[in-house]
Amino acid sequence: MTSDQNAEHGFIASKSLAENMQRVLVDLIELSLQGKQAHWNVVGTNFRDTHLQLDEIIDAAREFSDTVAERMRSLHALPDGRSDIVAATTTLPEFPQGEIATSEVIDLITERLDVVASTCREVHDDVDEEDPTTADILHAVLERLEQLSWMVSAENRVPRGR
Repeated sequence: MTSDQNAEHGFIASKSLAENMQRVLVDLIELSLQGKQAHWNVVGTNFRDTHLQLDEIIDAAREFSDTVAERMRSLHALPDGRSDIVAATTTLPEFPQGEIATSEVIDLITERLDVVASTCREVHDDVDEEDPTTADILHAVLERLEQLSWMVSAENRVPRGR
């Protein structure tokens, strides 16, 4: 085996780019975990709809976390999705334990979707400056998370002017 066989080629993420993507990664992983916690413990009116909507959010968070981690690897950065790292570095607030009413779950999950979107927005400009292709991934994440936030939060909204 030659020293070139395992050499890294192509664009290599800076420490800053890797750290920014790691921030997004841990928040997406935590969103999927908290979504599952909510999914298992939600009760009340519109249970089934909320239960299924949570599955949609969990699936999106898992897919995006995989996309972000694989993008990091393609840039020779090392994603870290270990539970202790996720717990120590996520910006999402802790999710409550026990049964939770559907209306409260809606508010809690909306808040968490918005927090992950905020993380994406916070790192976006720095990511875009170094690597517009990686910023495109953030665009896709943002578009979907903000759509999900709007759709979930609509459950608890009342029409304006009423």
